[in-house]
Amino acid sequence: MSTLTSADTQHRRTMGKPALWAAAAGVAAGAAGIAAGELTAGLLSPLVSPVTALGGAVIDAVPPGVKDLAVQLFGTADKIVLVACIVAVAGILAALAGLLERRRTGWGLALAGLAGAAGLTAVVTRAQASPQAALAPIVAAVITMVLLRTLARRLATWAPSQETPGRMEAPLARRSFLNALAGTSLAAVVAGTVTTVLTRATAVASGFRGSMTLPEPAIPAQAIPAGASLPVDGISPLVTPNADFYRIDTALTVPAIDPPAWKLKVTGMVEREVEIDFATLLAKPMTERHITIACVSNNVGGDLIGNALWLGWPVRELLAMAGPKAGADMVLSTSNDGWTAGTPLEALTDDRDALLAVGMNGEPLPLEHGFPVRMIVPGLYGFVSATKWLTELKVTRFADDTGYWTPRGWSDHGPIKTQSRIDVPRSGRSVPAGKVQFGGVAWAQHRGINRVELRINRGPWQQATLAGSISTDTWYQWQLGVDLTPGDYEVQVRATDSAGVPQTEDKAPVAPDGATGYHTINVKVS
Repeated sequence: MSTLTSADTQHRRTMGKPALWAAAAGVAAGAAGIAAGELTAGLLSPLVSPVTALGGAVIDAVPPGVKDLAVQLFGTADKIVLVACIVAVAGILAALAGLLERRRTGWGLALAGLAGAAGLTAVVTRAQASPQAALAPIVAAVITMVLLRTLARRLATWAPSQETPGRMEAPLARRSFLNALAGTSLAAVVAGTVTTVLTRATAVASGFRGSMTLPEPAIPAQAIPAGASLPVDGISPLVTPNADFYRIDTALTVPAIDPPAWKLKVTGMVEREVEIDFATLLAKPMTERHITIACVSNNVGGDLIGNALWLGWPVRELLAMAGPKAGADMVLSTSNDGWTAGTPLEALTDDRDALLAVGMNGEPLPLEHGFPVRMIVPGLYGFVSATKWLTELKVTRFADDTGYWTPRGWSDHGPIKTQSRIDVPRSGRSVPAGKVQFGGVAWAQHRGINRVELRINRGPWQQATLAGSISTDTWYQWQLGVDLTPGDYEVQVRATDSAGVPQTEDKAPVAPDGATGYHTINVKVS
C-alpha cells in the first residue's frame, strides 16, 4: 500500500480536474490574444478593432426584428450588451480551444485560427478599415495560438504526473504551468490597460472640444415663450439635457475625430465638388434652432426622442455652393464609421433649417452625439437624416443609392408621425382619489400640434391644456386634471397636428417607418 507525501497531496489538490485547467489556459490565451489585437488596433487603426468590427458585422447581419427587440430590452445600453455578448462568446470559444488542444494537439489551434479568420474578415469588410487594420486580428490570432500551445504543453507535463504519486517533477511541472498561466493572464490585463489608456490619450477630440468656444449665431433661436413649460412634476423637460439625450447608432466605440483634420466633401450629382474644413465651417453664419429629433425605433410611449437647442450652418447653403444637378432627389450622408443615411434633397434645401450642427444646448456637440459635426433635419426620423460624425454628402437619386437601413427592411423615406405620450402618472402606479394630474408631450415635427386629448376607460375624449410652442419643429407639453374615484382606469392620449389630422389609433410596429397607435397606461386610484 503506497503512502502519499505532502507534496503529492498538494499536487492532487491543486491539479483538481485537468479539464478545468485546460479551459482556463484557453481563456487566458484568448484574453491575451484579444488584448494584443485591440492594442495593435489602438496603435495602427483606432477606428476599427477586432471586437468593434465583429460587433459591427453582427449589427449589419441581424434582421430588423432582432434589432428592435434589442433596443426595447436594453435601450441605449444595447451596444454594451452586444460587446459583453461578444466577449462572452469569445471566452467560451477560448475555453473550448483549451479543451480541444489538451485532447489532441492542433485541434485547439485550428479553432483559434478559425476565430482569427472571422475577426480578419470582419475587420477588412468595414467601410472605415485602413490596410493596416488587418494586422490587429492577425496579431490576436497568432498570439492566442502561441500562448495556447505553450500552456497546453506545460499542462501536459503536469497532468500525467497525477498517475504516479511521489514524482519529484510534479511540483516543478505544476509551478511551470501556473507561472505561465499567471504570466499570460497578467499580459492580458496589461495589454488591456495600455489599450484603454492609449485610446483615451489619442482621443484628441475630447481635449479640443473642451477648449473650443462656439461661434455666436448670426440667427439666434427665438426665446422660449412664456407658458411653453408646464409646472407638472415628472413631465419631460421642454429641453432635454445632453446627459439624458437618447443615443442610438451603430458605432460600438465613439469615433474620436481630430477637428483640425476633419473635412466634409460634397460629391455626386453636382456642378462642382466642394470640400470644407472645420475652421471654415465655424466661420460661416450660424443658425440656432430648437429641434426635436426622434429615432424610428421609438415605440409608442417610448423615450427615444429628445428636444435640444442646436447650432449649425444650414445644409442648403453648402449644397448651393455645389449646385445639385437636375434629376437629383436624395443626399446620401456618410459617417466617419461608414454608416449612411438617404435624405430627400428637398428636406435639405427647403426652409426647415436642416443643419450641419456643431453645438448642442449651448456647448460643442458631445462626442457620442456626433462631434465635431452632425446633421439635424426637422421632421425626419434619424435613420434617414441624423448622421453623426459627418464626412460626406453625396447628391444622388433614390433609384441609385440607399442608406444603411433601407436594405435591412426599413423605408427609404422617414417622415416623423404624429405621436403623443403620457409621462405622469406612470403606468401601473397607484394615485390618490380626487383630481389626478396627467401630463406629457406630443409631437409632429415640421407640422406642429394644435390639440391633445385624453380618454378614460374608452369614454369621451377630453381636451387637455396645450402649452405654448417654441416652434412646429419641437414637441409640446400638455396637462389635464381629471376627477377620479377609487378604481382601475385605462387612460389613452391622442394628438392632432396643425392641419387638423389626428394621430391614428391603428397599431403598427416601428418597422418599416415608425410605430403608430395610442399610448395607453393603466392606473389604480385609491
